Amino acid sequence: MDRTRGYRVFQGINAVILTGVVIVTLYPFVNIVARSFSEERYIVGGQVNLVPRGFNIETYKLVVSDPMFWTNYRNTVVYTVVATAIAMVLTTCYAYVLSKKHLKGRTFLIWVAVFTMIFSGGLIPNYVLVNSLGLTDTIWSVVLPNAISVFNLLVMKTFFEGLPRDLEEAAAIDGLNTYGVLWRIVLPLSKAVIATMVLFYAVSFWNSWFTAFLYLNDGDLFPVTIYLRNLIAGATGAEAAGAGIAEASAAAANIQAVTIMLTVLPILAVYPFVQRYFVSGVMLGAVKG
Repeated sequence: MDRTRGYRVFQGINAVILTGVVIVTLYPFVNIVARSFSEERYIVGGQVNLVPRGFNIETYKLVVSDPMFWTNYRNTVVYTVVATAIAMVLTTCYAYVLSKKHLKGRTFLIWVAVFTMIFSGGLIPNYVLVNSLGLTDTIWSVVLPNAISVFNLLVMKTFFEGLPRDLEEAAAIDGLNTYGVLWRIVLPLSKAVIATMVLFYAVSFWNSWFTAFLYLNDGDLFPVTIYLRNLIAGATGAEAAGAGIAEASAAAANIQAVTIMLTVLPILAVYPFVQRYFVSGVMLGAVKG
């Protein structure tokens, strides 16, 4: 009886803590939604919290009527799709190779990957390398430098190691080569971890802005995150000028909120379709060390 009561107390404490975490997590997002639909004067007065004040969609109309916003938005979609496809091909092939314990030099290849998690070339050498390869002001400067995440690589490697070897051996006996085994046997059994890795990579590339900020100079090539960054930088400059600080801050906050909402909508729309694979994919790839 005491054990049951203690378990109920534990459940109650867990519920309170997790509810607090959910509230802390959702509050900033709900506040951004409220700001995006509020009038500037209410933002100036600090009256916007969780509910929009003075319902306003004029800023949405203003942002979506800006051709540069849609150009940068299209760029973000292209960069995310291309970068995710490249990253998945490279990560999957590398992880599948590392999952073969009989492979000569396997330990060395693993440490080559892990080494990059601890040490990196640094900002200036990376820029010099990308520039010397002639990749600046091209899509490749955005999609290639971060093509493989070592964390995702190790998760996929561990997942592949957990697959029954008998299936691959039977497929090899039936005449499939290594590529055939990977394409027709391994990948169909790896939908959960593949969907999870696609989500990880897509969110990372969609939200990335510093790589584009560093390697791109042409505004027509910027992703939408740079568009948002320039809005914030422009608002900061207006405030520093000292004229109409409150009005500039309010207008900037409203435009930023609208742009943030329009930017996160695709990820919010895609996530429910892959969410069912999310937990199983991470856990299946993390049960072994």
